[in-house]
Amino acid sequence: MVPNKARTHQPCAACKMLRRRCDSNCILAPYFPNDEIEKFASVHRVFGASNVIKMIQMVEETKREDAVKALVYEATARLRDPVYGSAGATFHLYKMVQELKLQLELIQNQAVELQEQRNQLLGVLMNFHLQKPVSPMNDPMFDSVNFSVDDGALAYDPVKFPLECDWIL
Repeated sequence: MVPNKARTHQPCAACKMLRRRCDSNCILAPYFPNDEIEKFASVHRVFGASNVIKMIQMVEETKREDAVKALVYEATARLRDPVYGSAGATFHLYKMVQELKLQLELIQNQAVELQEQRNQLLGVLMNFHLQKPVSPMNDPMFDSVNFSVDDGALAYDPVKFPLECDWIL
């Protein structure tokens, strides 16, 4: 009796799914390892095994890995969106970028407006501090309805002008 030869080569995902013998020169083995059967399943469902083999053979060996990645990406996109595939995903992402650019532009405009308002307020505050002290009689904040001057002294009528300020204790 001849002892069983230990098997050193496991079938690739493609050969496993297609139920065929996977030999050492299988063109699909380097790109569809045994544990990634879902990748080959999606590519096979969209393109078919013979077409995948033909496409891989058409590409030079140094670029085959990138070609297989592109096939897997397109197959996954086609299964999600049978009409537009990866073009639909690209269009959707482009649309999102355009919307985000508009939002960014609006926010930048708001930031400029707020900066201008802040600068105006700072200008008013600086002008207020730099002005010479004004007598209560000439100050527009003191009107004759709520304030009166009796004998040169300033009088305040709390009934006419109640103070509601949190900074007064």
